[in-house]
Amino acid sequence: MSNRYITSHFPLISILLFSLTFALYTQTLILTQLVDLGVYEGMREFFSENGIKLTLLFLLMLFFFMIFSALKLIADTTVELSMLFFSKDIEGVELNKIRAGSSIFMALSIISLALTQDIIYLTAAFAAACFIYFVYFVYKVSDSLSILGLIGLIFFHITFWSTLLIAVIYALVKLYNSFMASLPI
Repeated sequence: MSNRYITSHFPLISILLFSLTFALYTQTLILTQLVDLGVYEGMREFFSENGIKLTLLFLLMLFFFMIFSALKLIADTTVELSMLFFSKDIEGVELNKIRAGSSIFMALSIISLALTQDIIYLTAAFAAACFIYFVYFVYKVSDSLSILGLIGLIFFHITFWSTLLIAVIYALVKLYNSFMASLPI
């Protein structure tokens, strides 16, 4: 049986699994902080322990699902834009070649289920999935690219994602600094 749509559900399952693993880690972190601050016992007066955990897990999964879905949307747009700029393929045949790469994210999202206790391992699993997929992508589309097109495509992706990452880090640092400056210490 050969069907090109057999792996069409892999991106959704990968996003759900990565969302679950990051949500489980964050849930543990938040619950620990709530206990340390003494808020958790007060919350238990209104909700059951399982109710608190399930609600928190649901909200965190929703939060991470939105982040990973947005990243996938941005990545898909970036891939297609880079193919528009640098590829000789006008029929879209190269895009069909890279669809099987979603199994890379699927495999590493399954592995990440065992890594929910450490954020470094979770982040490393996600970063490894992104890097391996990028290498796979470049390998698969290299047939339709000239040498300059290949260099341009790689430079385009590295520049775009680096700029996005630096902008997010800069915004977080600015927000943190403004928060710390507003504290009456």
